[in-house]
Amino acid sequence: MADFQKQTVQWFPGHMARTRRQIRESLPLVDAVTELLDARCPISSRNPELNDIIGNKPHLVLLNKCDMADASKTSAFLRYFNAQGEHALAVDCRSGKGLRAYPELVREVLKDRIAANRERGMAGRALRIMVVGIPNTGKSSFINRMAGRSRAKVADKPGVTRQNQWFAIGNGIELLDTPGVLWPKFEDENVGNTLAFIGSVKDEVLDSETLAFRLLEFLKRAYPGALEQRYKLERTQAMETLELFDQIGQKRGMLLRGGEIDYERVSNMLLDEFRSGLLGRITVDSIPGERG
Repeated sequence: MADFQKQTVQWFPGHMARTRRQIRESLPLVDAVTELLDARCPISSRNPELNDIIGNKPHLVLLNKCDMADASKTSAFLRYFNAQGEHALAVDCRSGKGLRAYPELVREVLKDRIAANRERGMAGRALRIMVVGIPNTGKSSFINRMAGRSRAKVADKPGVTRQNQWFAIGNGIELLDTPGVLWPKFEDENVGNTLAFIGSVKDEVLDSETLAFRLLEFLKRAYPGALEQRYKLERTQAMETLELFDQIGQKRGMLLRGGEIDYERVSNMLLDEFRSGLLGRITVDSIPGERG
């Protein structure tokens, strides 16, 4: 197997600097910014550069994929973001859950802008919102749902949107789509691991066996019941992680000739089942200042 301790998440996406520049150049065109976060990791999936980039523009936060996240933790994160003065909703852009509240929230956040437009004789002027987020957080799915038709290209992999696109979604609101943008360096190795877990960092940048091993370490500690239910295991927390890896491989019959565990197949299966929600509703992040 791979050396699990030494590998780190590294990536060199050449389009990221260009995307940051596009966001800055487009800010004068919009009234507010909506940031898509992954509800399974709302802190790790935030671009730490974003607040500096958008400055004092009104900022809405959507915790997407909430149906795949731990519901109690999502509620806690909503309280956290709202206490920070941000305007947060839990949504699932695939099903549309929670999105009906979005236009009303936009109009509440921008009520001063709406009043100013009315005073200037521009009552019908559209509210323009920039949609941002790191790769694979669901920006295109959000826009497609709000627009009522598949106008933005969608795929379950990072890096699909490549240029700015405008979409009218009704209710006097227009959305500006932007490419997903990461940041130059992960200061916290755990953030890099978490983003790799959810697929926001391309799989090629970290060995899948190493990544699956680290995911298992987290699940064994935080959600042992999910592993036991999915893979018919017992006493998960008492096992060493490698032993747990072997048990899952044996349960699934993922063996090489001679009976050895096919770690590559097990790793890919674990990552796929986590990302698709088959392991249950799981949240990887903790609220800052709280223990996970």
